[in-house]
Amino acid sequence: MPEFEIDSSIDDLQNQHFAGRVVRKDLTKLVKEGANVPVYVLEYLLGMYCASNDESTIAEGLKKVKNILAENFVRPDEAEKVKSKIRELGTYKVIDKINVKLNERRDIYEAWLSNLGVKGIEISNTLVKKYEKLLAGGIWCIITLSYFYEENQKKSPFQLVELRPIQMPNMDITEIFEGRKAFTTEQWLDVLLRSTGMEPTFFNQRAKWHLLARLIPFVENNYNLCELGPRGTGKSHIYKEISPNSILVSGGQTTVANLFYNMATKKIGLIGLWDVVAFDEVAGISFKDRDGIQIMKDFMASGSFSRGREPVNADASMVFVGNINQSVETLVKTGHLFAPFPEPMIDAAFFDRFHAYIPGWEIPKMRPEFFTNQYGFIVDYLAEFLREMRKRNFSDAINKYFKLGNNLNQRDTIAVRRTVSGLLKLLYPHGDFDKDAVCQCLKYALETRRRVKEQLKKIGGMEFYDVHFSYLENENLAEHFISVPEQGGNSLIPEGQMNPGILHTVSLGADGFLGLYRLELQVTSGNGKLSISGVGSSQTTKEPIKIAYDYFKANISRISASAKVLEHDYHIHIVELHNSGPSSTMTLAGLVALCSGLLSKPIQSQMVVLGDMSLGGSIVRTENLANCLQVAFDSGAKRILIPMSSVTDIPSVPGELFAKFQISFYSDPINAVFKALGVE
Repeated sequence: MPEFEIDSSIDDLQNQHFAGRVVRKDLTKLVKEGANVPVYVLEYLLGMYCASNDESTIAEGLKKVKNILAENFVRPDEAEKVKSKIRELGTYKVIDKINVKLNERRDIYEAWLSNLGVKGIEISNTLVKKYEKLLAGGIWCIITLSYFYEENQKKSPFQLVELRPIQMPNMDITEIFEGRKAFTTEQWLDVLLRSTGMEPTFFNQRAKWHLLARLIPFVENNYNLCELGPRGTGKSHIYKEISPNSILVSGGQTTVANLFYNMATKKIGLIGLWDVVAFDEVAGISFKDRDGIQIMKDFMASGSFSRGREPVNADASMVFVGNINQSVETLVKTGHLFAPFPEPMIDAAFFDRFHAYIPGWEIPKMRPEFFTNQYGFIVDYLAEFLREMRKRNFSDAINKYFKLGNNLNQRDTIAVRRTVSGLLKLLYPHGDFDKDAVCQCLKYALETRRRVKEQLKKIGGMEFYDVHFSYLENENLAEHFISVPEQGGNSLIPEGQMNPGILHTVSLGADGFLGLYRLELQVTSGNGKLSISGVGSSQTTKEPIKIAYDYFKANISRISASAKVLEHDYHIHIVELHNSGPSSTMTLAGLVALCSGLLSKPIQSQMVVLGDMSLGGSIVRTENLANCLQVAFDSGAKRILIPMSSVTDIPSVPGELFAKFQISFYSDPINAVFKALGVE
């Protein structure tokens, strides 16, 4: 691994402008080991005692924090020892996660402490109303407990004396606005990443932006984000450890009552109590209720859903993270990038609700050196800053400098604006940004939304054909197109003239997907022998090519009187450019390739030949014409050859797509050969 020089000058700026709000992240790592508590709990304590750049103060504070964790943090294996202390001392302070539920039989709220293992502690209505998250997932607190036992008492002898949630007591957002002015954009990006525990020095610029994008759900209300990638890239870490305002739901069965609304208790679920609800391991998500996914779709689209008589509103953002087990290159060619989702959720209408898709495969797997030892915001302070930014809206920032291209529909536009707003809130919370800043955020937003749209095109077909996202500059109306790196399809058909005998066609493969195929013909001296390669032992493609060869031998004189078929050998190699499996509709394409090779005349540049034929020369119309044209366009085609019998299907093709090509029509196989070779 190359040597990286870590810039520590930002540490001085942070201590100067955010004194008492930053902490050295290596201290977190020091105390984290052996303490099974979220980072924000540890940094709450470190912020109280170690928020300084004075070494002696840090050393003294670290000693106190370790002492507090040793004395007051409840380790599950020492629970009985702590219970004994509470009994012997009368009162004792502990750090633990506290959950609350309503005991309907006694009509009281009862708490249980996760690590201490104590249940049935009575807790006042006032505290439950003040901290509703106690009822949904629980929160980490500093708790003072007492012990009082009487014979025949039904309630727990443990009593709750005081409860203090581990969170910042106050947040002055103007402090952030003023402090931000002292940093460049790049420095501020590094501050945010270090605050989440990452060392930005080890990541390239794209990876840094992906890490930043993970924070958008914290600053945008009702923002829907997806990130799929290899294991070990830290996808779920940020939603579990960095903020007390987010909850990570591990993959598995969930219920509408738990997530949305409980009709029995009339209580709103997780989406009403947390800013971010993240689903880990999406492959395992399932609902016990049949209408669960439909309610989720309603909520993701509008921030509300109907349950009972009244519509229910909430601001939670939803995040879906999971693992991709295949290579992205294979998935792009053979399927779609939402493949890890469970079958009931593979629905274009559901995925269309996603505002962005972060390419997790571009983030390197985590290594020890990727975690920073430099200063960053105390994560609780960071969490409060992010939460405060949810009240602001920068989605109209695009209007001053740019317009969005005509391929973006209403849902695309909303998604792009929301992503731009989120990125600007993170990087320019004070609202001071220029055209270049907006442009950088806009490019990223268009890419992450187009990634969603590219998958929708594969799942939902022509309804989602308009994937060529662009933006126009207001000054000169110059249009700039944004692509997604992993797609890389527009260069499959090269520009310029190809050698005779090379031809492209779009056809339905054995896997059920449309794909681009290249036929490459080699003609040598011989006695009329035909050989076929590239399709293994499959007869699916070999039979159509043999039929093409038989027609070629019988009808070559109609194309060229001087051509001698039996004086040559022919080797056709078939390349599946989209890995869509062998195709059975290769006869017409095979005939055109054979004629092109024998006559030494190349096919017209960037042309795709569509349609098929029988041994008798009858033309078979093109199935899925609109989808075939979309695949051809995405692959770089500029010319299309279509059978006359497909003219009736042209109204099904969007006008904008049809206008992208030079279209030629043929009426019979011989006519197709002449049109393909450019001979009128």
